[in-house]
Amino acid sequence: MTRITVAKGDGIGPEIMDATLAIILSAGAKLEIDEIEVGEKVYLAGNTSGIASESWETIRRNKIFLKAPITTPQGGGYKSLNVTTRKFLGLYSNVRPCMSLHPFVSTKHPIMDIVIVRENEEDLYAGIEHQQTDEVVQCLKLISRPGCEKIVRYAFEYAKQQNRKKVTCFTKDNIMKQTDGLFHQVFDEIAKEYPDIKNEHWIIDIGAAKMADTPEIFDVIVMPNLYGDVLSDVAAQITGSVGLAGSANIGEECAMFEAIHGSAPRISGQNVANPSGLLQGAIMMLNHIGQTEIAEKVQNAWLKTLEDGNHTYDIFKEGASKQKLGTKEFAKAVILNLGQKPSNLKPVSYSNNSALNLPKYKRKPAAKKVLVGVDVFVHWNGSNPDELAQKVKKIESMEIKLSMITNRGIKVWPDGFQETFCTDHWRCRFKPNDGIEVSKEDIITLLQKAIDENIDSIKTENLYSFDGKAGYSLGQGQ
Repeated sequence: MTRITVAKGDGIGPEIMDATLAIILSAGAKLEIDEIEVGEKVYLAGNTSGIASESWETIRRNKIFLKAPITTPQGGGYKSLNVTTRKFLGLYSNVRPCMSLHPFVSTKHPIMDIVIVRENEEDLYAGIEHQQTDEVVQCLKLISRPGCEKIVRYAFEYAKQQNRKKVTCFTKDNIMKQTDGLFHQVFDEIAKEYPDIKNEHWIIDIGAAKMADTPEIFDVIVMPNLYGDVLSDVAAQITGSVGLAGSANIGEECAMFEAIHGSAPRISGQNVANPSGLLQGAIMMLNHIGQTEIAEKVQNAWLKTLEDGNHTYDIFKEGASKQKLGTKEFAKAVILNLGQKPSNLKPVSYSNNSALNLPKYKRKPAAKKVLVGVDVFVHWNGSNPDELAQKVKKIESMEIKLSMITNRGIKVWPDGFQETFCTDHWRCRFKPNDGIEVSKEDIITLLQKAIDENIDSIKTENLYSFDGKAGYSLGQGQ
């Protein structure tokens, strides 16, 4: 018997959770359930996190969390509970299987069986944003070596466990050479440890296009957070419906299981919602806690139900489907099929799954880190970079000098183009006169001079080399 935490959520959440629990308990799932309240009611009661402290205690005690979709109120500083939960509990891996159920669910891609493994804790989803000037806001993209190593290793271990043949990495490291470059580098390093599994890398734009056009060429795809979020929804939709896809969020201590879709308040309370996405999450949960026979039984009954043409409204198609069922009726149909297997769709078998081997991250020896310059970001309402350069050069010293100015990443001084459109947000790069090293005292002196010259410095970024390799990007066009 496993004790789990359940949240019925908002919108269609209570309906699809009731249907899901009815199915898995009828199949014999050995569960004890602690129910908590999260989401819209908690938010509107004045809790901006959407969850009470005692609910956190329940989740952390039970370790396993089955969550229906929730509604995050717009505006008002409310933070996404999904993102918060993943990060607080260290749920670094988001696993989303997307499989075609052709010809029983309409799709343009009858041969498709992809699993997207998405990094879940960092990237732009760190949500660190600032308004810098009147015209410019920023969002910090944070990629860490531990984050990369954990998610890439999970993808290869998952492929090994599931007897899959290939792992593909999607990044945009032709542009973001430091952040996405690290993700790609770690992928290549870890891929060497799995010689029996094919590996490949695609630039995200053409990779996404190929996935949408020819998904059958992919197997397991591993990606940083934002790309994985977008493309897992695309992949689910092209199998037939986002409503069919479940999601597992796995950490070293805890795990959360859910549907990938939202709370759909427009159709709540109408007994029309498809519980399949949350059911798929629950099946992944049963596998995770070792109740593989029950997971297999439920999955095969669900496949049989779809194969029989018993469909909810979102996938119902005249001439192909046989019955349009409500949420409760669909759950009853799946329950009636427990113990049966599909005839045309491939039955599943989870009994031979081995445990994943996920060693804890080991920190690498520290590199030799040298401060080799500083970027000073300036709020300036002028438009001529040459004028700004003359103003900023006044704060140079014997130790440090202005080497470049960029605007939105493109070099505008020296030798900029007058056609380049500039905002009021400027990056002024200072490098040492001797070309070797600067001190933090030099930077403090630089900033004090900026105050004296009435230059509005809004932030700085120190430039470092690590073991002689630049830890920063060049300006575009430099």
